[in-house]
Amino acid sequence: MSVTLTVNGTEHRLSVDPDTPLLWVLRDELRLTGTKFGCGVAQCGACTVLLDGMTRRSCVTPVGAIDGASVTTIEALEGPEAEAVRAAWVKIDVPQCGYCQSGQVVSATALLQEIPKPSDADIDSAMAGNVCRCATYQRIRAAIHEAATTLEG
Repeated sequence: MSVTLTVNGTEHRLSVDPDTPLLWVLRDELRLTGTKFGCGVAQCGACTVLLDGMTRRSCVTPVGAIDGASVTTIEALEGPEAEAVRAAWVKIDVPQCGYCQSGQVVSATALLQEIPKPSDADIDSAMAGNVCRCATYQRIRAAIHEAATTLEG
């Protein structure tokens, strides 16, 4: 079967099994390795991408179900929210091992695009599906608040 996806602004016509998870198409077919494999069951968030502007766990998203969709990975995440999140991540020194960070940054960016000044509860809700084995959750929350303040001012 042939599937057409726009990934990071470029249209790709792919001959893949429609049940192939988006994660493996991104990593193996398109060589976009910023999106990580974590658990394989949509519980850790390491594989988070934007699908038509909404966060989606790519490890459980079959490409056959998203034919014609637009996918944005960490490699092409841009805009004022993405820049503010990246700057805050560096300023607050969020990552330790860094493995989960692409999913964390994608989710935080999507949150700020939807809610420019999120509360702690908004942040906790939006980031709940992103697991950090190093437990930097306090720094993640602080960085999202920092990014929101940067965007505000």
